[in-house]
Amino acid sequence: MSEPRVLIVVATLGRRPEYLRQTLDSIRSQEVASDVVMVAPLDSATVQEASGEYGIPVLADPGSLPGAINLGAREMQPHHEYFNWLNDDDLLEPGSLKATVSALDRDASSVLAFGSCRYIDPQGRQLWISKAGKWAPRVLSWGPDLIPQPGMLVRSSAWRAVRGLDESYRLAFDLDLLLKLKKLGPFSQVPSVVSAFRWHPDSLTVDDRTTNIKESERAKRASLSPAIRRLTWIWEPPVRVATRIAANEVQRRAQRLSTG
Repeated sequence: MSEPRVLIVVATLGRRPEYLRQTLDSIRSQEVASDVVMVAPLDSATVQEASGEYGIPVLADPGSLPGAINLGAREMQPHHEYFNWLNDDDLLEPGSLKATVSALDRDASSVLAFGSCRYIDPQGRQLWISKAGKWAPRVLSWGPDLIPQPGMLVRSSAWRAVRGLDESYRLAFDLDLLLKLKKLGPFSQVPSVVSAFRWHPDSLTVDDRTTNIKESERAKRASLSPAIRRLTWIWEPPVRVATRIAANEVQRRAQRLSTG
């Protein structure tokens, strides 16, 4: 039997056992086999139970999310051609890995594959589907980040080339990664929903939108030439507004579902 070509890091604090189980089940049920490593507090009973039940090794949480992902990524072996990470409120949709692995296999120049993402509430009810579209990579340097992280798949050689995540970012490290990968090669889009993101009050990126926006602007500016960087004042304000409107709309739908 061939060794798994995919490595997935699951970063968790072990505070949401029901969500962690759903995340691990969504990985296990994929048609494409993957190796999984958890990065979490070693004293968490939830994590230790999941580790034993699913047969997944656990690494000690280094204290930050990008640090945890980088730590897990160091477990890459030569047979791991592709890589991604999931938080314990993320899910892979059925057929996700088959779609993204096939896309990267078809185009050896592609450094990343991505698809659409289903936003769900704490009970798993659909709020929104983020359909990235083929033009999402084109607006990445100046517009909104429309490439959902949970279901994307990164070519491991490209991950190593950009040296993983920049740990100076607290929230926008995934956008910074995308901008760096974009300079290495094209992205492949798959025409299906490949992941689900759970929108709930203590989701990291929902809680601190202002910090996320500021860090996103920093990452985008860093990817631009000095001449173009001087023009960011033209598009940054409307992108901020659009980002907040989209977040507020998802929050409105979540509140409407929760109140019946």
